[in-house]
Order: sequence, then structure tokens, then C-alpha cells
Amino acid sequence: MQFLVYDPNQTGEPSEPPTPEFMATMGAFIAEATKAGVIVTTGSLMPQGTRLRLSGGNFTVTDGPFIEVKELTGGFAVIEVPSLEAAIEWSKRFREIVGEGETEIVRLFGPSDFGSA
Repeated sequence: MQFLVYDPNQTGEPSEPPTPEFMATMGAFIAEATKAGVIVTTGSLMPQGTRLRLSGGNFTVTDGPFIEVKELTGGFAVIEVPSLEAAIEWSKRFREIVGEGETEIVRLFGPSDFGSA
């Protein structure tokens, strides 16, 4: 199962630079999660996007910003674990490193979730 994990309140703009100790702890956690095959990808969203719309057989492309993407999430991880419970446990470990706040965990669905075609 894959899950999108993110902080819904993170603006993408840190209030102060991370300390060397924080970077070392986070680096060790990411290395462990990568070695365990948990991390699929990590990243962040750019503050503006492009919208593609099909209406009446015609495509239109509009540059944003639309919603404030930076208010949606600053960074995210896609993890692959056997269950929601495992996603919660990995997310707890992450949250212990970054500190107080919220983490949202959303299951992702793909072709493998619907059987073979």
C-alpha cells in the first residue's frame, strides 16, 4: 500500500535554518526508511501550477496561481508499507524528529489496487 504523508500546515518556508543535529537525525531516519524500502519519493510543491481543462472538445491551459499551493503543503513523502498502521508508525517517528504539529496520511490507489487488467 502506498500513502501520501504530509504536514497540512507547513508553508514550505522554514522559520529558521535547521541545525546540524536536526539534519543528522533526519538524514539517519531517511537512510533507514530508504533501506527498509519504505520511501518511494519525497518532494515539495512549487507555489504555482498550470491548469489543463477539456470542455466542449477544446483544451485550455491556464497558468496559476489558483489555490495557494504553499498553503496546501510544503513537502511530502510517498511511502510504501503493508498497512495504515505501519504508515502511522513511520509517520510518528518522522513527527518526533520534526516536532509538534500535524501529519496527514492519505492512501494512494493505483492499477495494482484493482487487480490485473
